[in-house]
Amino acid sequence: MRIVLVGPPGAGKGTQARVLQGTFGIPQISTGDLLREAVKAGTPLGKQAQGFMDKGELVPDQLVTDLVAERIQKPDCTPGFLLDGFPRTIAQADALSKELVRHNQRLDAVVSIVVPRGDLFARLGGRWVCRSCQAMYHELFSPPKKTGMCDTCQGELYQRNDDKAETVNARLEVYERSTAPLLSYYRQGSLLHDINGTGKPEEVLDRITKTIKSLKPAAVS
Repeated sequence: MRIVLVGPPGAGKGTQARVLQGTFGIPQISTGDLLREAVKAGTPLGKQAQGFMDKGELVPDQLVTDLVAERIQKPDCTPGFLLDGFPRTIAQADALSKELVRHNQRLDAVVSIVVPRGDLFARLGGRWVCRSCQAMYHELFSPPKKTGMCDTCQGELYQRNDDKAETVNARLEVYERSTAPLLSYYRQGSLLHDINGTGKPEEVLDRITKTIKSLKPAAVS
């Protein structure tokens, strides 16, 4: 199964994708994770991407597309993949389609997690990460036992630049302006499945799982 998981920042795409990859035996491919790894490693791509990420702007299409195109042709993607955070624009969607066709492949579905903007702001604005082990916490939903300290390794907690209030607003505006049209693009191709993203994570997971299980693998001409 080749699935694209779509949704605004804070919709829970990463959380759901990590569980879904085990359920369906396909790797989760997160462009956010790939880009952060590139930034941390100081690669040429990482250096270019960092300036855009820090301002809550989208990384240029070609940089992200090249990264994803290379990743989805690795051996572990032979049975399929779950794309988390890509594509985000119609240009990226076109590039993905051409890359798949080049390898005689097709997407099976695009799953869109729908969450009200107010809920998204609350989710993103309270998120903190451990500098040492990368464990994630939330001021409202999963706070650490001791403020500012990781429960697991006692590392320092910090807030990513892209989770600060001013950047959260920018990220949501960028999504609505640049990424939302993607939904119409995939809806016209009969690939889009809207999923209610409110409620407990396990409830959202159940909705997504049922939708994916109801699909038939895409035919390849």
